[in-house]
Amino acid sequence: MIIIPVVLAALYMGWSMGANDAANCVGADIGSGIMSIRTGIIITCVFSFLGAVLLGGNVIKTIGKGVVDINCLPIREKNLLALTALFSAAIWVTLATYKKFPVSTSHSIVGAVAGGGLALSTSLYWEKIIQIFICWVLTPIGSCLLTIILYPIFRLLFQISFIKKWEGVLVKFLIYSTSAYLAFSWGANDVANATGILIGASKFTPYHASIIGAIAMSLGVITWGYRVIETVGFKIAHITPLMTIAIEIATALNVHLYTHFGIPVSTSHSIVGAVWGAGIVQGIKTMNLKLVREIVLTWAITPLISGIITYITLGTLLIISK
Repeated sequence: MIIIPVVLAALYMGWSMGANDAANCVGADIGSGIMSIRTGIIITCVFSFLGAVLLGGNVIKTIGKGVVDINCLPIREKNLLALTALFSAAIWVTLATYKKFPVSTSHSIVGAVAGGGLALSTSLYWEKIIQIFICWVLTPIGSCLLTIILYPIFRLLFQISFIKKWEGVLVKFLIYSTSAYLAFSWGANDVANATGILIGASKFTPYHASIIGAIAMSLGVITWGYRVIETVGFKIAHITPLMTIAIEIATALNVHLYTHFGIPVSTSHSIVGAVWGAGIVQGIKTMNLKLVREIVLTWAITPLISGIITYITLGTLLIISK
């Protein structure tokens, strides 16, 4: 049955997401020296699983049925669309992870589904796609601005004598708490990238799809998550513990807001935008501007590449199967 390869493709996509996106949740913590990689991976697995299962259904519905008119397709073409879109998106994310770049799995899967829709000559929901695109642009800007606001506030708070007395304990508590909240928000928004298409192409419910995605994401975090952690945690800008707290609160709030409205946004964009905000507060000279340019370029081409791969692959399969 073709549904088995589709589920395997969803598992592969979930694994590649976990490998690339673990850095979003704990890269800053590890870069600040407060948290070990092992602890960060455990926190990410536990809380992203909870976020995916408890709140993942909102965005799953958007990815599954809100990008292309999948309901008008025969079951065979639905499954082919799901299969090629998932594999195309996952291959690109895996390549980016190998190169240690934090790319957007949301961009990758939305581009792939849209490319598959064009190959099948089915209707694309352009109004929704444009809405998603606008939110993609706003995501890093929002996190950047929130961090610019929050970081000075935390610096002022920790200059108060009573708070300063307990600084070590409070900072560690806040870092662990904010990373858990960020992992929860990531799981809630991004699980749809792995399994959202399953509810459009099959009889999976959003709840069952979220469990499948959560398991696959956790496996990706455990096996290969450390690679992009090095980039986010150590190479974009020098990160202090107080910067980490501001970065993670800004990112988690940003992503959680979009999740509430069922919009698939990039946690990668959000966290990197927040790191940029912290770098701006510290001084632009502390930022690795060459790496920033490379990351932005990778972001821009991600939906295009995933869409082209899906379009060519699905088109070829349709010709061969005639």
